[in-house]
Amino acid sequence: MTSLPNSIRLAMAAEGTSATDEFLWLEELQGKAAQAWVKQENQRTTASFAQGEGFQQLEKQVLDILNKDSQIPWVAKRGDYYYNFWQDQTNPRGLWRRTTLQEYRKAKPAWETVLDIDALGKAEGKDWVFHGSEPLPPEYRYCLVELSPDGGDATEIREFDLVSKAFVNNGFALPVAKSQASWIDKDTLFVATDFGAGSMTQSGYARIAKRWRRGTPLSAAQTLYEAQPQDMAVFAYHDHTPGFERNYVGRSLDFYRRETFVLTAEDRQIKIDIPADAEFSTHREWLLIKPSSDWVVGGARYPSGSLLAAHFDDYLAGKRELTVLFTPTAQAALSGYSGTRDHLILSIMDNVVNRLEVLTPQGKSWQRRPLGKPGAISTISAGGIDDETNDYFLTIGGFLQPTSLYLGDLDGGEAELLKQGPQDFDAGGYQVSQHFAASRDGTRVPYFQILAKGTKLDGSNPTLLYGYGGFEVSLLPGYMGSKAPAWLERGGVYVVANIRGGGEYGPAWHQAALKQNRHRAYEDFAAVAQDLIARKVTSSQHLGARGGSNGGLLVGNMLTLYPQLFGCIVCEVPLLDMQRYTQLSAGASWIAEYGDPAKAEEWAYIKTFSPYHNIKADVPYPPVLFYTATSDDRVNPSHARKMAARMQQMGYQQAYFYENTEGGHSAAADKKQAAFHSALVSEFMWATLSGKSPG
Repeated sequence: MTSLPNSIRLAMAAEGTSATDEFLWLEELQGKAAQAWVKQENQRTTASFAQGEGFQQLEKQVLDILNKDSQIPWVAKRGDYYYNFWQDQTNPRGLWRRTTLQEYRKAKPAWETVLDIDALGKAEGKDWVFHGSEPLPPEYRYCLVELSPDGGDATEIREFDLVSKAFVNNGFALPVAKSQASWIDKDTLFVATDFGAGSMTQSGYARIAKRWRRGTPLSAAQTLYEAQPQDMAVFAYHDHTPGFERNYVGRSLDFYRRETFVLTAEDRQIKIDIPADAEFSTHREWLLIKPSSDWVVGGARYPSGSLLAAHFDDYLAGKRELTVLFTPTAQAALSGYSGTRDHLILSIMDNVVNRLEVLTPQGKSWQRRPLGKPGAISTISAGGIDDETNDYFLTIGGFLQPTSLYLGDLDGGEAELLKQGPQDFDAGGYQVSQHFAASRDGTRVPYFQILAKGTKLDGSNPTLLYGYGGFEVSLLPGYMGSKAPAWLERGGVYVVANIRGGGEYGPAWHQAALKQNRHRAYEDFAAVAQDLIARKVTSSQHLGARGGSNGGLLVGNMLTLYPQLFGCIVCEVPLLDMQRYTQLSAGASWIAEYGDPAKAEEWAYIKTFSPYHNIKADVPYPPVLFYTATSDDRVNPSHARKMAARMQQMGYQQAYFYENTEGGHSAAADKKQAAFHSALVSEFMWATLSGKSPG
């Protein structure tokens, strides 16, 4: 057990503790006792896994990959320019820069710096983290820039002039908060922010949407719509598509349900009458609807996960003429779609390997054709570049295949290869395969496996099993990149599990593991672990589980429910205390996923997957590393703090903890911090799974 110094004990006594939860003091993020404990644990963890020559070499190797000049500089078109945000060793916080398409085609484009985030931070005495921008079309001169003081979700918003490349004097500005701001026109914004007492929801997001006119104080902004305190958030935005401009306001009732209204010129609200759990968007004159539950309307039944199109104005007028653009099957699900001026691009997953289709409206029907040529186990994606053309960007990549970026025109011609990502490791010695495990209830659960060719399946291979399993998030094949030196090149096997709770087979795959059925996600992950052991890819002492955020809750449950299956656990920015999660940071916004612990009947099942409450003394738990960030204002770092402290109090000396200060929910504000994170996790897992000491 790690003992607490007297200074921490005295600070705890001064701050007070709770009889029901003796580690509540760790929820005081900047509390003297909590910070002393974090410092102590960081020192212990770095002394154990981040001191040797091997760690330093690996950290440098990962950082060199992350800082490569040959990485694809991803761009977004704004008017005549293509904008990119770039971080490297010289510019750790990054350069926001731009170029022309003609220059971008070159191997080494000439870039024009728009905003130097490192220089800005130095001038203002703050370590700003760039969180993006929203430009105002069609001129694309003015934009709203978001800057986080620590990498968390709360940002400061300032108006920026892309011609003078400077912040606008007396322009629109909002102080640090979890805000939404978007353009209506040059002199008007939609704004939802912390307006003072009662203006935020229980989830910590803005509750009131207002119209703010240039030259007036924020206090004079006109209220347009108010969500309820128990709702997740309010929203308001303007569709700038020429000829189809519309204003919208509404509320997110929870993570999956929302109500949306069209706002007329007289500020009258017209509700878009679709199921609350249906996703919707617009494409010029079309209303696009993706129901998350089976939907009966107009005498027809549309299955969960379909994509439907209706004429927007006709639908608002009461007509219910819907055209089916996509129908899911047992194996195929729609993972997303994007529009160009005249077309839609659908991304369809078939057993977690995707393909693309182009849909074009022709009167009341839609023509369809394939787009691109995906590989066997790869990810192909495409999206429209702007609303004014039919140009699109297309990317293709896989676990062993660096991403390729193409530029194409849906009106004809072959797509042009613009950029090729660097080959960060020699992929010729590895192979990728897809397998299926049978979960406890018989469900087939897919997973991807990456290992060196010729690997002996004798149960001795250190294996990293990664998963997420929540919020309808799909884990698709993506280039290993810096993960290769951190794992594959050390001799490890890398596995990605596509468990229920994700979106790999559409909404039903997600909904199968909600609330009282959460255990299915954990049974799926355990089934993959058992299959890897049965196939002799690895054995329990050589198998490690890694996950972050909701995936941190997943591996936290592997620790408490299936400790016999794993040799170690890496639990990052996790949820773990499921009794108090709704009271911490943005936790209340996830009640639709997990349930409400304030309701006795729901706490009855939630407590079965609350690792903080299920850890027990005298159980042979595997070594565990908890990794979080002080600035994470989405998943509160106290989850990881309290879990590590409770385990240590029970005598588990192999419960390690590390807390980065910056980075928010990503736990890294720049690439140097990301490289440290990667190397620390690798050293911990390799030391515990291979039996070899770190360094």
